[in-house]
Amino acid sequence: MILPNIASIQDPALAAQLDHAIDNKTKPPGSLGVLEQLAKQIGLVQQTVSPRIVEPAMLVFAGDHGVVAEGVSAYPQDVTWQMVENFLAGGAAINVFAQQNGIALTVIDAGVNHEFGHREGLVDRKVAHGTRNFAQEPAMTAEQCALALERGMELAATLPGNVVGFGEMGIGNTTAAAALMHKLTGIPAAACVGAGTGLTADGVLHKQRVIEAAAGHHGVTAPLDVLAAFGGFEIAMMAGAMLKAAELRKVLLIDGFIVSSALLCAARLQPNILDYCVFSHCSNEQGHRQLLETLGGRPLLNLGLRLGEGTGSALALPLLQAAANFLNRMATFASAQVSEKSS
Repeated sequence: MILPNIASIQDPALAAQLDHAIDNKTKPPGSLGVLEQLAKQIGLVQQTVSPRIVEPAMLVFAGDHGVVAEGVSAYPQDVTWQMVENFLAGGAAINVFAQQNGIALTVIDAGVNHEFGHREGLVDRKVAHGTRNFAQEPAMTAEQCALALERGMELAATLPGNVVGFGEMGIGNTTAAAALMHKLTGIPAAACVGAGTGLTADGVLHKQRVIEAAAGHHGVTAPLDVLAAFGGFEIAMMAGAMLKAAELRKVLLIDGFIVSSALLCAARLQPNILDYCVFSHCSNEQGHRQLLETLGGRPLLNLGLRLGEGTGSALALPLLQAAANFLNRMATFASAQVSEKSS
């Protein structure tokens, strides 16, 4: 498997041009706050002083996890395929927010433990009917992990626009995400594990112990080995799509805890990917704030979300549009004949 080669977006000459363009808009310097930083980042990604948001896409990857056999989720595994059906029927939160903001939504079966058959609106990239139980054995073989990454790359290469949001669905995937965070960062499992779909305090402690025991059982340290041992098909496929989208110089809209764990895996393989990432929000899931700090991410929103599905990414898209629009449409001091700040 050949991984994408992601270039750094750092370009001092273009950065200076963007700073000049932003500072010469009819406003006090820095008065648009984070939007100014966002406009500069999008310009650097797109290599232009006139960035545009074109045909934004949302990829929602679904997969099941064998570790649910350990009782780590408040919901049964069937909820994964049932929620995929809800996506296809247009009834989930991500459907509402994607439609509201003009985002093309694609739902991908990365490894759901269910046979959907041929369905309009569903992209079948199933690697297997869910991962194995990582409390007992590696979640994936190395070959399955590589296949999931490759299929994610292939999907990202087909997208027409320049912004990609990422979402997921998979009962048990907060357990996989917490295990990945623990193994790849060294942060104690207790700080990585949260309530997920609504576990009690005892349930969270049990989940933590499952992860700690599995971490001791699997002595892997290399990023791909860790991903294979603890990840999910949807997480691996998402990581592959992120890597390819960044290679193609698209802006990556990062959702919550599980999406951030996929990014953590991708960043361990290609650190420059972080230049392309806009962190949509800080999730209410325990561990996400610390994971954002590890990734150097500054979230745009803090709404107490913990739904997943890409909902935070969809809600943040208008802020990207606002950042690009003010840079393109707002008058300069000279064009508006407004006096600049006194020296």
